[in-house]
Amino acid sequence: MRDVTIAPALHRRSFLKYTGALGAAAALSSSLAACSSGPESTNDTGNSGSGRNATLTAVIGYGNDGSWDPTQTASAFCMAANNHIYEGLLDTDPISREPYAALATRVPADLTGTSWRFTLRAGATFHDGKPVTADDVVFVFDRILDPKTQTLAKGFFASWLKEVRKIDAQNVELVLKFPFPEGIARLTLAKIMPKHVFSLPGAWDDAIRGKAIGSGPYRQTAHHPKSNTTFEEFAAYNGPRRAAFKKMNWLTIVDAAPRVAKISGASAGAQIADNIPYANIGQLTKGGMTVRGGAGMNNLFLMFNTRHKPFDDVRVRQALRHAIDTGKMVEVALKGHGRPSTSFLNEANPAYRPAKTVYSYDPEKARKLLKEAGAEGLKIEILAVNVSWIVDCLPTIKASWDAIGVKTTLAPQETTAVFTKMDQKQDYQVVAAASNPNQFGLDADLIMHYNYGPQNLWMGYARWAGDPVARKLFQDMDRATREPDAGRKKTMIQDYIDVVAEQAVLYPVVHNELMTAWNPQRLTGIRPQPYPGINLLQAKWV
Repeated sequence: MRDVTIAPALHRRSFLKYTGALGAAAALSSSLAACSSGPESTNDTGNSGSGRNATLTAVIGYGNDGSWDPTQTASAFCMAANNHIYEGLLDTDPISREPYAALATRVPADLTGTSWRFTLRAGATFHDGKPVTADDVVFVFDRILDPKTQTLAKGFFASWLKEVRKIDAQNVELVLKFPFPEGIARLTLAKIMPKHVFSLPGAWDDAIRGKAIGSGPYRQTAHHPKSNTTFEEFAAYNGPRRAAFKKMNWLTIVDAAPRVAKISGASAGAQIADNIPYANIGQLTKGGMTVRGGAGMNNLFLMFNTRHKPFDDVRVRQALRHAIDTGKMVEVALKGHGRPSTSFLNEANPAYRPAKTVYSYDPEKARKLLKEAGAEGLKIEILAVNVSWIVDCLPTIKASWDAIGVKTTLAPQETTAVFTKMDQKQDYQVVAAASNPNQFGLDADLIMHYNYGPQNLWMGYARWAGDPVARKLFQDMDRATREPDAGRKKTMIQDYIDVVAEQAVLYPVVHNELMTAWNPQRLTGIRPQPYPGINLLQAKWV
């Protein structure tokens, strides 16, 4: 899933498409100023040149037509692309998530205070040739912290960051509301954008549609929604992770079969692809591709409409969770590349502990709970996103619910269609979709606030924010955020996750592994991510 205390007023274009499943969740329109118009064939790979001058072609299993505005997007494709186009004051390694100096010259040594000062990298320029200054940094943070502007990034910063001040042209100060060492890794989520470009009328709409001008190692050269986006090395880049490829062409191919075909065989048109179906791992390996996985927060979750009876009754939600044969789902749909969830967090998260409520497969308990709630003879339609691995999991849910007397209908649809219905406050019963807040980091406080909060978009979808249990939960979450002792904070988070598990309003069914495939004869330095997308900042030609 997506990002942190977001107000329901946040525009759907910005929110819906974040993991490819909801975008994967959060979410697009016409032509771009300064970008090309109209779709272009995905066969237009631009593979001219050889050696270092060759074009790297990548296949991304998520749409490129989500919001590209770095302050709003949760789109898997767009976030991955923006990590190559833009820089934060600090960025984080895509695997270890350790912060490193990007536009700033260093990571602060002391994170225990309420003031962090940063000096900008000398000679840093945007892709249009203009220098990066403190004004640009303040401009971005002012937008994020503006109470009148609802952005995804606000939920990552507003609870702990008071303001960002300009000291002089090359120096800025971040003023914190209270000591918050975890915030240092979140600075990568505030990509620095040129004020002279994005302060113009209509510029934020252009950013949503795909206009991207940063200071990173690659500049965007063309953008064709639903087809491809191209990049070129930014020759003036003087930062820590330089471009290794002269040109890149990223194709968006959401359907599994053509995505796999694009990297298969001797005449493969691409060198790397993410979101590889488990059923194709053997085929690709035999064909000489390297296929590796990353296990993290990626999950199939169920979200209930708590204003649609009987889903306002926690016993019904719990019954439907206990009814699912998650072991069969992992074996059949995920081919062993996943685990039934035992907490909201995946088991490798530093803050993980098993929740007090674990939804083991127990159809008898499910029947009993439904009987106690007076909810026998249910008929349920599962509104689901059509991401390939989610679709593979749906038959297990249907068979499990049918087996306890719940007549179940599956309704997989395009991600944008699913969330348009919820943005329009249309009625629904249950949503099945994919989410991965690891796109934003490993911080458990961030992950939980991404999904739960009084003004959170997800809670608006679930219609649960006004529930007394929810109000108490949100208070506990805020107290945990402000807790200065790391050990105590971890325990407080684990305790409120127990409440989230018990209530089962929006909760993972399984956590699964994401697979990336690449040609080892052409590429080296590839590290598969445990969240959607790719990162090529340390990759190079063989």
